[in-house]
Amino acid sequence: MSEKLTDAALDQLFREARTYNAFLPKEVTDEQLHALYDLAKFGPTSANSSPMRVVFVKSKAAKEKLKPFLSEGNRAKTLAAPVTAIIANDHTFYDKLPQLFPHADARSWFAGNQQVADLTAFRNATLQGAYVIMAARSLGLDCGPMSGFDNAGLDEAFFAGTPIKSNFLINIGYGDASRDLYARSPRLSFDEACRVE
Repeated sequence: MSEKLTDAALDQLFREARTYNAFLPKEVTDEQLHALYDLAKFGPTSANSSPMRVVFVKSKAAKEKLKPFLSEGNRAKTLAAPVTAIIANDHTFYDKLPQLFPHADARSWFAGNQQVADLTAFRNATLQGAYVIMAARSLGLDCGPMSGFDNAGLDEAFFAGTPIKSNFLINIGYGDASRDLYARSPRLSFDEACRVE
C-alpha cells in the first residue's frame, strides 16, 4: 500500500501550486520533457486508451508557427514561456489498442463508432493533460494551462492530414512569482461541491 505524501509534496502539487503567467528565463531541457511524459503516461485512461498526443513547442520556429493562433491576451506570455505543450486528442486512438490493451479486442469497441471514439478521445486526453500538469509540478516545474487559441488554425498548422485535434495549451517552465501572479481565487468547499451517499 502507498504511503501518504509529505505536506511539502502536497503543497508542491496542490496547495501552493499556482497557474503562472510569467516564467524565468531558464531552459526546460528535452530530458525534462521526456521525464515529464514518462510520469504522465502512467495515469489511468479508459481501456488504457492513452489518446493524448503532445507537441512541445520550444524552438523559435515552432513558436512563430504557433503565434498566429494565440488570442491576444495569451500571445505574449506564451511566446515568452520556455515551452508550450499542445495537448491534443488522437481520434483514432483505437488503432493502438491492440498494443495498449492486448487482453481484449478493445479496438472493436470504438472502430466504426466515431461518436463514442470522439467522446472517449476528448475525455481521456483531457485527463492526461491534467497528468502532465501534475508530472511537471512533481519535477519542480510550473505550469500555465489555458484555452484562448484558434483550434482549427492550430490543427491545420500542426496536425494537418491527421485525426489529431488540439484540446488545450500548457505553458511550462520555472514560474516567476514576481510578475503577473494573482491572488489565489476561491475554491468551492466540500459541502458546495460534493455529497456522500
